[in-house]
Amino acid sequence: MPDETLLNDDPSVLGDKSRQPELLVSAVLHLMSHYTVSSTQKDAEQTRTRLASVIERHLKVLANLPDLAPVLKATCQQLSEQWASLVERKSPQQSKMHRLSWLLAGARRDLN
Repeated sequence: MPDETLLNDDPSVLGDKSRQPELLVSAVLHLMSHYTVSSTQKDAEQTRTRLASVIERHLKVLANLPDLAPVLKATCQQLSEQWASLVERKSPQQSKMHRLSWLLAGARRDLN
């Protein structure tokens, strides 16, 4: 599982040195590899959704860097939108599953 600090970092508030495109690209590639690895782990859906959200934010920051080459800006923008739609699709499913498991747990306690 990825380092918890990676999941909580907001790339838009990182220091000036961390805004260098090379470091952000490196970070987003690292996060993407964790997303792929977590796909083989059981019960990793919540982690994957959180990773997808962080990946989307990193790509959005990259797309908005003023000195980034136009082709990289466009690619990062498109990928950011794709990751955002993935997060949107996964988030409602998770909240429904969480509520269902909570209700089922309560029903089991009532039966005992």
